[in-house]
Amino acid sequence: MTEEQTPQSDEDRLIDPIAEAPGYQQTETRIAVNGHPIHAMSVAFPVALSFCLLGADVLFWWTGDAFWARAALWAAGTGFLFGMLAAFSGTAELLLVRGIRARAAAWTHAIIAVTLLSVLGANWGHRLYGYEAAVLPYGILLSALGAAMVAFTGWHGGKLVFDYHLGTSKGN
Repeated sequence: MTEEQTPQSDEDRLIDPIAEAPGYQQTETRIAVNGHPIHAMSVAFPVALSFCLLGADVLFWWTGDAFWARAALWAAGTGFLFGMLAAFSGTAELLLVRGIRARAAAWTHAIIAVTLLSVLGANWGHRLYGYEAAVLPYGILLSALGAAMVAFTGWHGGKLVFDYHLGTSKGN
């Protein structure tokens, strides 16, 4: 076998041109308190409240107790408002850090998260005037959609942090 016929190694064949861009490895957070990224800290509440919203809807459907419909109203509103706070810090992180901005996965996470916020906001608005009547069927369907979306965007955001160390380290 001649040199021209020698198979290339995987490292020689698979080159990511974006990884060679200036600033690609610069992924340290700029929106932080004592080095702790605000976005990573602030997403816990909207994530938890999205699942609580679905749980409250299911419990209202099961028991008929108005307490659960009222709890779902509060979970929807609080989840949406805390989600907006998390979105501001996440958007600032995306726009200010070149290494985060250069990755398509970060933009995908952002788009899914904004869509999730739209679902949470619609769910909250749907409940504002008659929270008991709003649960079935549309409230619980929006809650299930929101819980599925928060699971997907949360997994995706976690992958960005744990696999790529985005927003937490000085580089890969």
